[in-house]
Amino acid sequence: MGMTGEQRRRVWRWAVIVWALVVVVAGGLTLWVQDSMEPQGPYVGEQTKPDETPDLPPCPTPEEGLDVACAYVKAD
Repeated sequence: MGMTGEQRRRVWRWAVIVWALVVVVAGGLTLWVQDSMEPQGPYVGEQTKPDETPDLPPCPTPEEGLDVACAYVKAD
């Protein structure tokens, strides 16, 4: 009345195939939903007062024997 070894392997093989298909489909759906939820371009930033310099954090003061370099980069 029980399953033979070949039948058991066939059931396991189908279970693994179905599981792999579910993983692939779920991954594809996840990527598709993430892409559709992102805002559409073009991405444009606006500055309220372009003639003013932005408030930058102060450069840290060096401790004795240490050198500190500060660099501020404008990101486009």
